[in-house]
Parts: sequence; C-alpha cells; structure tokens
Amino acid sequence: MLLKPDQRNKLDTNDDKLFYSFPRFVTHVDEGFIQQLTDLYRQRLQPNTRILDIMSSWVSHLPEEMEFAHVEGHGLNAEELARNPRLNHYFVQDLNANPKLPLPDQDFDAVLNCVSVQYLQYPEAVFSEIHRVLKPGGVAIISFSNRMFFQKAIQAWRDGSEATRVELVKSYFQSHPGFTTPEVIIRTSQLANFFQWFGGGGDPFYAAIAYRSH
Repeated sequence: MLLKPDQRNKLDTNDDKLFYSFPRFVTHVDEGFIQQLTDLYRQRLQPNTRILDIMSSWVSHLPEEMEFAHVEGHGLNAEELARNPRLNHYFVQDLNANPKLPLPDQDFDAVLNCVSVQYLQYPEAVFSEIHRVLKPGGVAIISFSNRMFFQKAIQAWRDGSEATRVELVKSYFQSHPGFTTPEVIIRTSQLANFFQWFGGGGDPFYAAIAYRSH
C-alpha cells in the first residue's frame, strides 16, 4: 500500500455524505485556473469520445465547442450533478466507502478529476479503477490547486507542500503498472506569497496526466 494508515486520516471523521449533503453551487478555484483547465481539456480530449468525470459537481469545465459521445458524471451530491449541463448521466457514490466504480471495463476514452484528489483515502484503489474503465490509450487528467476543505483532506495532503502533493499524485499513477509515466504541468503564481494573501496572483495550477498503456 502506498499510504500509511495515519496518512489516510481526516480531521472530520463524520460520513462524507453528510458533509456533501447540501449543494455548493460555487467554483472552488479562480477563473484563471478554470481557463487553464479548459485549455488543457481542449488539447488532450477528442470530440465524440466517452468521458468520465469523477468527483464532479455542477460544472465540468469542458470546452463549450466540443461535443462528446457521452459524459458520465460521478459525485456525492445529486443536486449538483443534476445541474451540470454537460453530463449525459450521473451516479452518486462515496469512493472512500466503496472505490469500485459501477462501470464496464475499458468503457471510457478519458477520466477527469478536478480539485478533488486530496479527499481520496484509498487512492490506490481508485486509480486502479480509473485504469480499469479506461480504454487502452485512454487518458486520465488529475488537476488540483492549493485550495481544499481542510477537514476533509487526508493527512498526507494536509501535511505536504505543494511540491510533495505533486509527487503524491504522481505516485498514485505509479502505484499501478498499467499507466504511462505521468506528465506534470505546474503553473504557479508569478507573484510572491505575500501578495497572494491579499488576493493577488491567482490560484496555482497543477495537473498530472497519464495514459493507459496496457
């Protein structure tokens, strides 16, 4: 196992479904982050393909001009998912309680996860499932910033720096031999942290990208 038991701990040990029981119709990162993510999707996704957006919400940040054959959504709040205009279908499931996705093998061309990877207590199991549902050659894109619900992030994430969190996500891919070596995109703010405290500089953008190799 990749993580030690204490590294999986959360400060809030209540059922995650309770925490997400009411909808949050907000974006958890700024417009600059969202634009960079949409641009990345535009570069890496292909039209008329099958997309799985796990741990999603009321918006998926997919390029408006791109049409897909099917977009499957997953999350913990049905009201948020129902509001998402890009989803053709969605399901609600707590991946920390049950990481097994109710989806066929090799069914998707891409699996996306936006600013939620920090909440996975058993990422090895979830990334194994990502591999299983991806078609050979399919891509997984995991994006994140430095924001989080602190009480729901695992200890390994809370205790880490932004650099070690990048390494952590890379290790999730590397825990399964069927992924290519993860590519990492890092775009940090050009302004010093001092200025970021006052709302300047924008959210840093991180993405880890890997393909199903076999």
